[in-house]
Amino acid sequence: MDNDGVRSSRPRPTIDDVAAVAGVSRGTVSRALNGGHNVSVSAAEAVRRAVAKTGYVANQHARSLRTQRSQSVAFILSEPQERLFEDPNFNVLLHFCARALAKHDITLLLALAGTDDDRKRVGRYLAAGHVDGALLVSTHSGSPLLADLRARGLPLVACGRPLGFERDIAYVAADDRDGARQMVGYLRSIGRRRIGIITGPLDTSGGVDRLAGYRDVLGSSFDGSLVAHGDYTRAAGAAAMAALLAQAPDVDAVFAASDLMAVGALAALRQAGRRVPQDVALGGFDDSGIAGASQPAITTIRHPLERISAEMVRLLLAQIDGEPPSAVILPTELVIRESA
Repeated sequence: MDNDGVRSSRPRPTIDDVAAVAGVSRGTVSRALNGGHNVSVSAAEAVRRAVAKTGYVANQHARSLRTQRSQSVAFILSEPQERLFEDPNFNVLLHFCARALAKHDITLLLALAGTDDDRKRVGRYLAAGHVDGALLVSTHSGSPLLADLRARGLPLVACGRPLGFERDIAYVAADDRDGARQMVGYLRSIGRRRIGIITGPLDTSGGVDRLAGYRDVLGSSFDGSLVAHGDYTRAAGAAAMAALLAQAPDVDAVFAASDLMAVGALAALRQAGRRVPQDVALGGFDDSGIAGASQPAITTIRHPLERISAEMVRLLLAQIDGEPPSAVILPTELVIRESA
């Protein structure tokens, strides 16, 4: 419509109009608009300017028919729905993955697969060809979802090692084991000797690897009474901390395998009359916003979620273009604050 609200009779710009303005062939415009393969930097820039000048908008339906692609990707969270709102990591990953995909004009669709019924429903949706690939978050070993999706031949990238499928499914992970080593080594360096751990779920790579890193540092001094298990939630952190105090009352430091569990542990320590860090030093993992906002602010391990998101998208797009699965492991960083 024009400025007076009257529908314009001017024809919609076509790809040929873009080619004419850019001074390149129709094929060059098509390649530039579909990923830029075999297009020079100068030609791609000419096409970009021509698109802006002509107001050309690609017909996504026609493109999908031509390329057999939906221009959408699923973000599959294998956790109950409430975890999406409680755990800040999931929202951060969702945000950065969506932003990275948007640069390629690809839409990200959220799919929750925390129950058997959810997993079946998600499987049917993906099998119908609605997406070009999937990003898997918080996968658990033994879940039929991984085997089902792999059998369908859908391009997949997991966040964290997909236990049992490391050779078959692409993944991007933080170096959880080394991150745990950094935290426990730091707690020992400040004089703590009875160091407990609140693990993550042991059917996830983060749970397994962070416990392994803890054991690496303690070596022969490992004491099973200083181990309690959690599920990355605040409530689990509080319950596990209470259990540690009951079974090892001389504990003088605790490594919680997530910041949310560290916050729960902090509440339990206060309730028990233990001061942090004077009586019990406390460390977390993730460097989520809640760690810095806590009182005292929590010493933690920085989980490079923005880089993880970018790498997940990069590996997925490569698979969609026909490349084989691969893996990326990113370093973590100790962030020292007031709790230890």
